[in-house]
Amino acid sequence: MASPQFDIKIGRDGKVTVKVHGVSGSKCIELSDMVRDIVGREDSRKLTSEYYGGDGHVRINAEVHDRTGR
Repeated sequence: MASPQFDIKIGRDGKVTVKVHGVSGSKCIELSDMVRDIVGREDSRKLTSEYYGGDGHVRINAEVHDRTGR
């Protein structure tokens, strides 16, 4: 089985979109929760059809802000 992979995009506006590939079900949720905990918040979550099958995807959207105040 291949290792899980993450597609992480950070927009100029600070919005983060994460897709988890290569796992499904509860493992997919566990990995996306890990990313959410690193980012610090989650604005939305979408379970895709792949989540329920063999090559899971979970998409989370969040915003990252510069904690130095810049």
